[in-house]
Amino acid sequence: MTESFGHPNQRVIVVGAGLAGLSCARNLYKADIPFVLLEKSEHVGGRVWTDRVKGFLLDRGFQVVMTAYPELEQQLDLVGLDLGHFYPGAFVRYRGKMRTVADPFRRFNAVFPTLFAPVGSLFDKMRVGRMRWRLNSLSLEQIWREPEMTAIEALRTRYGFSERILQRFLRPFLGGALGDPELTQSSSRMLEFIFRCFAHGEIGLPAQGMASLPRQLASQLPNGSIHFRANVVELGERWVRLENGTTINGSAVVVATDGPTAAHLVSDESLLAPVEMLGHSCVYFSAEHPPLTEPIVVLNGEGERDGPVNMLCVPSQVQPSYAPKERSLVACVTLGIPELEEEPLVRAVREQMTRWFGTRVESWEHLRSYRISHALPKLPSMEPPQRPVQLRPGLFACGDHRDNGSIDGALASGRRCAEAVQQELQE
Repeated sequence: MTESFGHPNQRVIVVGAGLAGLSCARNLYKADIPFVLLEKSEHVGGRVWTDRVKGFLLDRGFQVVMTAYPELEQQLDLVGLDLGHFYPGAFVRYRGKMRTVADPFRRFNAVFPTLFAPVGSLFDKMRVGRMRWRLNSLSLEQIWREPEMTAIEALRTRYGFSERILQRFLRPFLGGALGDPELTQSSSRMLEFIFRCFAHGEIGLPAQGMASLPRQLASQLPNGSIHFRANVVELGERWVRLENGTTINGSAVVVATDGPTAAHLVSDESLLAPVEMLGHSCVYFSAEHPPLTEPIVVLNGEGERDGPVNMLCVPSQVQPSYAPKERSLVACVTLGIPELEEEPLVRAVREQMTRWFGTRVESWEHLRSYRISHALPKLPSMEPPQRPVQLRPGLFACGDHRDNGSIDGALASGRRCAEAVQQELQE
């Protein structure tokens, strides 16, 4: 059976309504190129989505908006997201105490607590400032052309950090941002890009959860252009076949799924090699009283011996809309996918949090746990910084695996893909 979604000789078929697919569709629409957007689930967003549970907003895994991402201002209305912002720094849990480490350029009153925090030497903290100054002086284009090495090698050799600050602060902080606890599977270019974004902008949460991003992108598309529960199981250069047997023809096909799904659909390693993914887990609790009174993250400076949690925050301190009145939302994040089953994992997290915050943790109500196996693509090399989006005539791919493992990478790849489709159609 063949079914039409718009004119078959003109429309572009976009497979996947995550951020990359929505970005591609948005830019096709701006260029007056007909398209149809096929999504196998019942909502847009892909990995970027928010569930409502007992009046709480639970993002599917810990995610944030970094206002310094260059694609955000181009494609989204940041004011419309109504962001609440994190404190520009962190508490580091080390030797049984919370140690303050903050950006002294934005929180001058935290200079002395940061200087005396036992997470690194005075020289290490000066090196952080030097790294910040150096990356601020470079353009993003220059950062993507930097000599490449692993992230941990760059921190050790390019910036000279000691093992002390690496273990107690930089690994839990930057490893959490990159989804790579040892910083051995991430490129130095990606590390520097993320660090520069931290230094340049704010980190925030939208008032209605991270799902606000894909919803806002979808609102810019014409009515009826997104088709849900449309699961693509096979595709070619200018056609796709759905699970129900429907074949849809078009002028081009854009595969805008996560890396492993895209490689499976393309099914040709010479065009699109299999993409490994990094995962993380997030355990959410409801608390009567927040363990933190500030919109700040807590990093585990003790390492794995202290427990599975790498980072904790209270999203409702950043955005009150994340929790009902008189309650607080607590998010505990692990890096990687724990081998523990659900109940043992929640128990291990609760035991660790009891050491951090005392017996009041016993009253926390477990809301939900998320195991995100495909959180970020594993990209140990960023050479080239942008991978080709055209696989062959009539067949394209976009997603964070084509640019970099971030919201910015997903949006940028979608835009680049739309531009490449437009060029082919013009030619």
